[in-house]
Amino acid sequence: MPELPEVESVLRQLRRHVLGTTIRSIWVGRQDIIREGIDQLPWYEGACIQDIQRYGKTLLFTCEKGQGSQFLLAELGMTGRFLFHGVPQKFAVHTHMVVYLATSHTPELRYWNARRFGRIYLLNAHDWQELRGRRFGLDPLSVEPMAFIALIQQSRGRLKAFLMNQQKIAGIGNIYANEILHRAGIHPHASGNRLKKKTLHRLFATMQAVLQEAIVCGGSTIRDFCTPDGSPGCFQERHQVYQKTGTFCLRGCGTRIRRLSQERSAFFCPTCQKRR
Repeated sequence: MPELPEVESVLRQLRRHVLGTTIRSIWVGRQDIIREGIDQLPWYEGACIQDIQRYGKTLLFTCEKGQGSQFLLAELGMTGRFLFHGVPQKFAVHTHMVVYLATSHTPELRYWNARRFGRIYLLNAHDWQELRGRRFGLDPLSVEPMAFIALIQQSRGRLKAFLMNQQKIAGIGNIYANEILHRAGIHPHASGNRLKKKTLHRLFATMQAVLQEAIVCGGSTIRDFCTPDGSPGCFQERHQVYQKTGTFCLRGCGTRIRRLSQERSAFFCPTCQKRR
């Protein structure tokens, strides 16, 4: 957490509220929250946020100043959030960065991260392209079906692990890998390169449908995820297998959901997701 639907929900609020605004200054509470480019921090004062994009689970702010552009890459990690000014915070001590904006309706954008698995990168164009090339795989919402299928057919190993490999498919984590495979009727340990094309087409369609449905719901709030305005997600109410061990399968087969002991948090229905 958060995964693609949660980060996409954050992105859409950020675009509505801070796109086109000018950065007055940036306060950093912990120097180690900036993984790269700390010496470039003063450059961002007076820069305009011209674009915000999502790459997998990561947000990229394109900032322009004069004739130049630089980038602020923000990882949310397991517990990261962006919060608008005025949104209550449980633990203000975990606010590690504040972006002060030259606008009255959103004067502050706070980066809150309790466990600090996420980081901030301040990058020039060359460094961003280099990082993008080695870190982010195909986006599951924009990838073409045949490109997705070809990538799986070239893979080795378990399908669930493949879906969570950010260098292959960027944005899917444990929650949505479980939900996608269950709705597609595919075992988490299935080998992608052994599946029929018909099954892979079903997997592709299911993947996009689950992610889009979750985005409409604002993502899943398992513990304390919320969007910048403080709103929680509600897709957790539609989970069919994630953390549902012992409950009856919602596909109507009458079987109880099980958890695979040899893999972290892999939930499945033994009837609907048989390993062939």
